[in-house]
Amino acid sequence: MKEDNKLHVEENEKHLLMDHNYDGIQELNHPLPFWWSFTFYGAIVFSTCYFVYYMFLGGPSLRQEFQKDYAVIIAYQQEYKKKEGIFDPELYAKFSTPENTKKGEEVFTNNCMTCHQEKGRGDIGPNLTDEYWLWAKGTPATIYPVVFNGVPDNGMPVWSEVLSKEEIYEAVAYVQTLHHTHQPNGKAPQGVKVDDN
Repeated sequence: MKEDNKLHVEENEKHLLMDHNYDGIQELNHPLPFWWSFTFYGAIVFSTCYFVYYMFLGGPSLRQEFQKDYAVIIAYQQEYKKKEGIFDPELYAKFSTPENTKKGEEVFTNNCMTCHQEKGRGDIGPNLTDEYWLWAKGTPATIYPVVFNGVPDNGMPVWSEVLSKEEIYEAVAYVQTLHHTHQPNGKAPQGVKVDDN
């Protein structure tokens, strides 16, 4: 054996030398670090407890955990809708300017026109240009919550899930400009007539 290939073992490692020999190759039995062993055996203990808890001791299923988390999300959403769905006259006053009403027309065109048609004359949704109202009373204070919360049973989306609060106020301001305009070829009146003169 060449001198370069000759086995060299440090004095303080001789006690680690294993007694088997493969083609002149011998191994040192260096023990694993304590942290590694602790993590390894700890993982075994944890996984055993985890398995027993979820399989035999009634631990919640993924579906049950989802339902619990989802209930928390729904509660937060309802609290948000309750808080943000209240009409704020002062905030509305800021958004009922001509400039913001113009923005409201864009919001209406991009989101509401599919059902209410151009200028709010009505199609799937009711006519917004006459004095008849299904869910609101023709005032910003009554129109805002209808837009914010939608009317899912009648196919009107919950717009607070799509539009910002500012966009909803702008859209409401625009709808106010349509009131009493009686657009040609408008949909027949629906709901209750509201006399606000």
